[in-house]
Amino acid sequence: MDHKKRSRLMQQFIFVGPTSLFFFVIVLIPFFLGLYYSFTSWNGISRHVEWTGLRNYLHIFTKDPSFLHSFWFTAKFTLFGLVLTNLLGFTLAYVLTRKLFTRNVLRTVFFVPHVIGGLLLGFIWQFIFVRGFASMGQATGWSFFNLPWLGTEATAFWAIVIVFVWQNAGYLMVIYISAINNVPQSLIEASKVDGAGRMQALRHVTIPLVMPAVTVCLFLSISWSFKLFDLNLSLTKGGPFKATESVALNIYNEAYTISRFGMGSAKAMVFFVIVAVISLLQVSATKKREVEL
Repeated sequence: MDHKKRSRLMQQFIFVGPTSLFFFVIVLIPFFLGLYYSFTSWNGISRHVEWTGLRNYLHIFTKDPSFLHSFWFTAKFTLFGLVLTNLLGFTLAYVLTRKLFTRNVLRTVFFVPHVIGGLLLGFIWQFIFVRGFASMGQATGWSFFNLPWLGTEATAFWAIVIVFVWQNAGYLMVIYISAINNVPQSLIEASKVDGAGRMQALRHVTIPLVMPAVTVCLFLSISWSFKLFDLNLSLTKGGPFKATESVALNIYNEAYTISRFGMGSAKAMVFFVIVAVISLLQVSATKKREVEL
């Protein structure tokens, strides 16, 4: 081996080696261990691991209505969270790319909620829903503030959606701002010369050219929505009566609350496959709509 090849291998080892090692230790090993435990009845503590084959998977689809209900809740939440977060994020980005005096301050204000940890954010909003809204309701008399926001299935669902959108729209806003700023102004001006209004230019020029950002933002939104855990835990803990229990929280309770680690691993594997398929379909669908300059 000559000196150039040794130097190239050494550079790859130095720059790629540590990352590959951490990926192997933190991602691959736990993934394959989880796959193995999904075929067992291990309780997460005992040294004895009993192999059960496909029993856990059969139980999930035939005898576990709580998992199916949590998946339905997560799917419904993902739909609303995906649409509302992207709509709000894109709207904020479109407005804050205009020539506004305070646009930099407003960008920071809208981005800050994403920096706050999910658990802390959930406890803050729990106080707002329980105490803050009650005080506002007494002061204004508006029925909106007097709703039992965390007390019923419907209102608790929308409470989680509101907090999720409030937390993540600012992050998507930053991505959309970058994409909108990269749209050539010459195309916008040309569309105006041809008689296009602002909304027509937005629909036929801006949106097609920011589709790569839409692909990224939809992927992130789907990932965040399906993996909902910290907000769910701190806001409602899956209540009332498990009506707002997400899949991630259901898996957590299965593995760590009632100590059925094997069953929890099986649920996690099913969840992983479903989310991976949905994400691949989304990326494939939006990639086809991207426009190259």
